[in-house]
Amino acid sequence: MIRRLGAVSYKLARRIVIAVIGGTILLGGIIMLITPGPGVVVILLGLAILAIEFAWAKLWLDKVKHSVTPEGREALRGRYTRLRDRWFGRRS
Repeated sequence: MIRRLGAVSYKLARRIVIAVIGGTILLGGIIMLITPGPGVVVILLGLAILAIEFAWAKLWLDKVKHSVTPEGREALRGRYTRLRDRWFGRRS
């Protein structure tokens, strides 16, 4: 009973520590986007830390990694073009 409680407490404490550290680094990266500093790199670091414990962070990190590849950039460019055309009409 006590051993099982200790395992649950350890998992919860680890999850909280990872959330606090990763969230702080992620927030710092977001702040660095508008202030001087390597914002994108710090955001990636924060997402990598959060991805250790959280599935949503792993999904976001995978999307960001994909957008860095040439194929991913082309897909984002196509999505941007479709949205621009829908909102502002086709440009000649």
